[in-house]
Amino acid sequence: MKIIVCLKQVPARDSILKLNKTGTWIESADISFEINEPDIYALEEALRLKEKHGGEVVIACLGPARAQQSIKEALAKGADRALHLDDLKFENLDAHGVARALARAVEKEKPDLVLTGLQSDDFGFAQTGVILAEMLALPHSTIIMEIQVSGQRLRVKRELEAGWFQWIEMPLPALLAVQSGINKPRYATLKGIMAAKTKQIQKLTAADLGLAPEDLAPRQKSLKIYFPIKKVKTEFLQGSAKEIAAQLVDKLRSEARVI
Repeated sequence: MKIIVCLKQVPARDSILKLNKTGTWIESADISFEINEPDIYALEEALRLKEKHGGEVVIACLGPARAQQSIKEALAKGADRALHLDDLKFENLDAHGVARALARAVEKEKPDLVLTGLQSDDFGFAQTGVILAEMLALPHSTIIMEIQVSGQRLRVKRELEAGWFQWIEMPLPALLAVQSGINKPRYATLKGIMAAKTKQIQKLTAADLGLAPEDLAPRQKSLKIYFPIKKVKTEFLQGSAKEIAAQLVDKLRSEARVI
Protein backbone atom coordinates (compact mmCIF):
# COMPACT_ATOMS: atom_id res chain seq x y z
CA MET A 1 0.00 0.00 0.00
CA LYS A 2 1.06 3.56 -0.67
CA ILE A 3 -0.26 5.73 2.14
CA ILE A 4 -0.16 9.53 2.13
CA VAL A 5 -0.31 11.23 5.53
CA CYS A 6 -1.21 14.91 5.47
CA LEU A 7 0.66 16.61 8.28
CA LYS A 8 0.39 20.14 9.62
CA GLN A 9 2.71 22.08 11.91
CA VAL A 10 0.88 24.14 14.55
CA PRO A 11 1.87 26.34 17.52
CA ALA A 12 2.98 24.28 20.51
CA ARG A 13 0.35 23.92 23.19
CA ASP A 14 2.53 25.47 25.88
CA SER A 15 3.33 28.55 23.80
CA ILE A 16 2.40 31.97 25.13
CA LEU A 17 0.29 33.44 22.35
CA LYS A 18 0.20 37.09 21.36
CA LEU A 19 -1.95 38.68 18.68
CA ASN A 20 -0.31 40.29 15.67
CA LYS A 21 -0.64 44.03 15.05
CA THR A 22 -3.63 43.63 12.75
CA GLY A 23 -5.50 41.38 15.20
CA THR A 24 -6.12 38.77 12.52
CA TRP A 25 -3.83 35.99 13.81
CA ILE A 26 -1.13 35.27 16.37
CA GLU A 27 2.45 36.54 16.31
CA SER A 28 4.48 33.52 15.23
CA ALA A 29 8.02 34.92 15.46
CA ASP A 30 8.78 33.93 19.06
CA ILE A 31 6.79 30.73 19.61
CA SER A 32 7.65 27.07 19.13
CA PHE A 33 5.82 24.70 16.81
CA GLU A 34 4.94 21.01 16.81
CA ILE A 35 3.05 18.41 14.78
CA ASN A 36 -0.71 18.77 14.97
CA GLU A 37 -1.89 16.17 17.51
CA PRO A 38 -4.52 14.35 15.38
CA ASP A 39 -1.94 14.11 12.58
CA ILE A 40 0.40 12.26 14.94
CA TYR A 41 -2.27 9.58 15.36
CA ALA A 42 -2.83 9.48 11.58
CA LEU A 43 0.91 8.94 11.07
CA GLU A 44 1.03 6.15 13.64
CA GLU A 45 -1.93 4.41 12.01
CA ALA A 46 -0.24 4.66 8.61
CA LEU A 47 2.96 3.14 10.00
CA ARG A 48 1.01 0.26 11.54
CA LEU A 49 -0.77 -0.43 8.25
CA LYS A 50 2.58 -0.39 6.45
CA GLU A 51 4.03 -2.87 8.94
CA LYS A 52 1.05 -5.17 8.44
CA HIS A 53 0.49 -4.89 4.69
CA GLY A 54 3.78 -3.54 3.32
CA GLY A 55 4.25 -0.51 1.09
CA GLU A 56 5.39 3.02 1.88
CA VAL A 57 4.26 6.02 3.91
CA VAL A 58 4.66 9.44 2.32
CA ILE A 59 4.26 12.69 4.26
CA ALA A 60 2.53 15.66 2.59
CA CYS A 61 3.07 18.88 4.51
CA LEU A 62 2.19 22.45 3.51
CA GLY A 63 4.10 25.09 5.44
CA PRO A 64 7.14 27.37 5.56
CA ALA A 65 10.75 26.25 5.99
CA ARG A 66 10.28 25.65 9.75
CA ALA A 67 7.82 22.84 8.91
CA GLN A 68 10.81 20.67 7.96
CA GLN A 69 11.36 20.13 11.68
CA SER A 70 8.00 18.33 11.89
CA ILE A 71 8.58 16.53 8.60
CA LYS A 72 11.91 15.16 9.85
CA GLU A 73 10.23 14.01 13.06
CA ALA A 74 7.70 12.05 11.00
CA LEU A 75 10.50 10.55 8.90
CA ALA A 76 12.36 9.59 12.08
CA LYS A 77 9.29 7.70 13.28
CA GLY A 78 9.24 5.60 10.12
CA ALA A 79 7.76 7.49 7.17
CA ASP A 80 9.70 6.79 3.95
CA ARG A 81 9.80 10.19 2.26
CA ALA A 82 8.05 13.55 2.22
CA LEU A 83 6.50 16.19 0.00
CA HIS A 84 7.03 19.70 1.37
CA LEU A 85 4.74 22.32 -0.16
CA ASP A 86 6.73 25.48 0.54
CA ASP A 87 5.95 28.74 -1.25
CA LEU A 88 5.10 32.29 -0.20
CA LYS A 89 1.92 31.85 -2.25
CA PHE A 90 0.81 29.22 0.27
CA GLU A 91 0.73 31.69 3.17
CA ASN A 92 -2.64 32.53 4.78
CA LEU A 93 -4.61 29.96 2.81
CA ASP A 94 -8.03 28.85 3.96
CA ALA A 95 -9.06 25.18 4.11
CA HIS A 96 -10.11 25.20 0.45
CA GLY A 97 -6.77 26.61 -0.69
CA VAL A 98 -4.78 24.15 1.41
CA ALA A 99 -6.85 21.25 0.06
CA ARG A 100 -6.36 22.50 -3.52
CA ALA A 101 -2.57 22.58 -3.12
CA LEU A 102 -2.45 19.20 -1.37
CA ALA A 103 -4.69 17.66 -4.01
CA ARG A 104 -2.27 18.65 -6.79
CA ALA A 105 0.62 17.08 -4.89
CA VAL A 106 -1.23 13.94 -3.79
CA GLU A 107 -2.88 13.05 -7.10
CA LYS A 108 0.53 12.62 -8.75
CA GLU A 109 1.40 9.96 -6.17
CA LYS A 110 -1.70 7.84 -6.89
CA PRO A 111 -1.99 6.59 -3.28
CA ASP A 112 -4.07 3.69 -2.08
CA LEU A 113 -5.01 5.53 1.10
CA VAL A 114 -4.83 9.13 2.30
CA LEU A 115 -4.92 9.81 6.05
CA THR A 116 -5.44 13.19 7.70
CA GLY A 117 -6.03 14.24 11.27
CA LEU A 118 -9.63 15.02 12.09
CA GLN A 119 -8.89 18.72 12.59
CA SER A 120 -6.04 21.09 13.35
CA ASP A 121 -5.21 22.35 16.82
CA ASP A 122 -4.98 25.95 15.63
CA PHE A 123 -8.00 26.65 13.40
CA GLY A 124 -10.01 23.54 14.21
CA PHE A 125 -12.13 23.78 11.06
CA ALA A 126 -12.12 20.02 10.33
CA GLN A 127 -12.63 20.93 6.65
CA THR A 128 -9.35 20.30 4.84
CA GLY A 129 -9.59 16.49 4.83
CA VAL A 130 -13.10 16.25 3.43
CA ILE A 131 -12.50 18.99 0.83
CA LEU A 132 -9.33 17.17 -0.23
CA ALA A 133 -11.30 13.95 -0.63
CA GLU A 134 -13.83 15.69 -2.88
CA MET A 135 -11.08 17.21 -5.01
CA LEU A 136 -9.46 13.81 -5.40
CA ALA A 137 -12.86 12.17 -6.04
CA LEU A 138 -12.19 9.65 -3.26
CA PRO A 139 -14.70 7.98 -0.94
CA HIS A 140 -14.07 9.29 2.55
CA SER A 141 -15.10 9.08 6.17
CA THR A 142 -14.28 11.02 9.34
CA ILE A 143 -13.80 10.54 13.10
CA ILE A 144 -12.09 7.20 12.46
CA MET A 145 -11.20 5.05 15.48
CA GLU A 146 -10.20 1.79 13.75
CA ILE A 147 -9.06 0.79 10.25
CA GLN A 148 -9.21 -2.72 8.79
CA VAL A 149 -7.86 -3.44 5.29
CA SER A 150 -8.90 -6.51 3.31
CA GLY A 151 -7.78 -6.60 -0.30
CA GLN A 152 -9.23 -3.56 -2.05
CA ARG A 153 -11.79 -2.88 0.70
CA LEU A 154 -11.74 -0.94 3.94
CA ARG A 155 -13.77 -1.47 7.08
CA VAL A 156 -13.61 1.53 9.41
CA LYS A 157 -15.03 2.36 12.82
CA ARG A 158 -16.41 5.88 13.32
CA GLU A 159 -16.94 7.52 16.69
CA LEU A 160 -20.40 8.98 17.17
CA GLU A 161 -21.99 10.80 20.10
CA ALA A 162 -22.92 9.38 23.50
CA GLY A 163 -20.52 6.44 23.26
CA TRP A 164 -21.93 5.06 20.00
CA PHE A 165 -19.82 3.79 17.10
CA GLN A 166 -20.55 3.09 13.44
CA TRP A 167 -18.87 0.58 11.12
CA ILE A 168 -18.57 1.49 7.44
CA GLU A 169 -17.20 -0.42 4.45
CA MET A 170 -15.72 1.36 1.44
CA PRO A 171 -13.43 0.63 -1.50
CA LEU A 172 -9.81 1.66 -1.92
CA PRO A 173 -8.42 4.16 -2.73
CA ALA A 174 -10.02 6.30 -0.03
CA LEU A 175 -9.40 9.16 2.41
CA LEU A 176 -9.91 8.91 6.17
CA ALA A 177 -9.85 11.67 8.79
CA VAL A 178 -8.45 10.07 11.95
CA GLN A 179 -9.60 10.83 15.49
CA SER A 180 -7.11 11.33 18.32
CA GLY A 181 -6.90 8.25 20.54
CA ILE A 182 -7.13 5.67 17.75
CA ASN A 183 -3.76 4.28 18.84
CA LYS A 184 -0.72 4.95 21.00
CA PRO A 185 1.83 6.93 18.95
CA ARG A 186 5.43 5.76 19.01
CA TYR A 187 8.53 7.78 19.78
CA ALA A 188 11.35 8.17 17.27
CA THR A 189 14.30 5.90 17.99
CA LEU A 190 17.94 6.92 17.67
CA LYS A 191 18.19 4.63 14.64
CA GLY A 192 15.14 6.31 13.12
CA ILE A 193 16.53 9.79 13.76
CA MET A 194 19.79 8.88 12.01
CA ALA A 195 17.95 7.25 9.09
CA ALA A 196 15.75 10.34 8.62
CA LYS A 197 18.82 12.36 7.62
CA THR A 198 19.07 10.43 4.35
CA LYS A 199 15.36 10.31 3.46
CA GLN A 200 14.05 12.41 0.60
CA ILE A 201 12.14 15.64 1.24
CA GLN A 202 10.84 16.91 -2.10
CA LYS A 203 10.07 20.63 -2.13
CA LEU A 204 7.09 21.68 -4.24
CA THR A 205 6.09 25.23 -5.14
CA ALA A 206 2.86 26.58 -6.57
CA ALA A 207 4.49 26.64 -10.00
CA ASP A 208 5.53 22.99 -9.66
CA LEU A 209 1.92 22.11 -8.96
CA GLY A 210 0.54 24.26 -11.78
CA LEU A 211 -1.35 26.52 -9.36
CA ALA A 212 -2.22 30.10 -10.27
CA PRO A 213 -3.10 32.78 -7.68
CA GLU A 214 -6.81 32.46 -8.52
CA ASP A 215 -6.65 28.73 -7.68
CA LEU A 216 -5.58 29.58 -4.13
CA ALA A 217 -7.82 32.62 -3.60
CA PRO A 218 -9.40 32.34 -0.11
CA ARG A 219 -13.13 31.73 0.15
CA GLN A 220 -13.25 32.80 3.77
CA LYS A 221 -11.36 35.40 5.75
CA SER A 222 -10.71 35.97 9.44
CA LEU A 223 -11.66 39.54 10.22
CA LYS A 224 -10.71 39.63 13.88
CA ILE A 225 -9.25 37.34 16.52
CA TYR A 226 -9.37 38.23 20.20
CA PHE A 227 -8.95 36.69 23.60
CA PRO A 228 -12.19 35.89 25.46
CA ILE A 229 -13.37 38.69 27.72
CA LYS A 230 -13.87 37.50 31.27
CA LYS A 231 -17.29 38.65 32.42
CA VAL A 232 -17.94 36.18 35.24
CA LYS A 233 -17.06 37.37 38.74
CA THR A 234 -17.40 35.94 42.23
CA GLU A 235 -19.04 38.03 44.91
CA PHE A 236 -19.05 37.04 48.60
CA LEU A 237 -22.13 37.95 50.63
CA GLN A 238 -21.49 38.92 54.23
CA GLY A 239 -23.63 39.15 57.36
CA SER A 240 -25.82 36.79 59.31
CA ALA A 241 -27.58 33.90 57.67
CA LYS A 242 -30.80 35.92 57.52
CA GLU A 243 -29.04 38.94 56.00
CA ILE A 244 -27.20 36.80 53.43
CA ALA A 245 -30.46 35.11 52.42
CA ALA A 246 -32.11 38.49 51.93
CA GLN A 247 -29.19 39.76 49.83
CA LEU A 248 -29.23 36.57 47.73
CA VAL A 249 -32.97 36.87 47.04
CA ASP A 250 -32.52 40.52 46.07
CA LYS A 251 -29.73 39.69 43.61
CA LEU A 252 -31.66 36.78 42.10
CA ARG A 253 -34.62 39.09 41.60
CA SER A 254 -32.94 42.32 40.46
CA GLU A 255 -29.71 41.16 38.80
CA ALA A 256 -30.15 37.57 37.66
CA ARG A 257 -33.90 38.10 37.11
CA VAL A 258 -34.69 34.45 37.78
CA ILE A 259 -37.35 35.02 40.44
